[in-house]
Amino acid sequence: MTPIAPHISVFLQEHLPRQKGASVQTCETYAYAFQLLFTFASQRLRVSPSALYLEQIDAAMIMDFLQALESERNNGTRTRNARLVAIRSFMHFLEYRVPAL
Repeated sequence: MTPIAPHISVFLQEHLPRQKGASVQTCETYAYAFQLLFTFASQRLRVSPSALYLEQIDAAMIMDFLQALESERNNGTRTRNARLVAIRSFMHFLEYRVPAL
């Protein structure tokens, strides 16, 4: 497993539904947002998604991802912001799980 896999699994399968009371639809929406982000990051960095490290997904990468959502996928502001909420929520979760990041 990559350094991201255990964290994203706990976030999507335990933290969101059990601790935050998120619906199944919310968890699936967040999972899809991360699938898009990891695909984007892996293409940008020319590595497989399983080779990504948390440190590689920085603010600049996220901003480029959000811009690509609008320009390449023709997502509106509302959809882009929903993806951003998922990412911010995950990063906030990581603050307590991996303080060194």
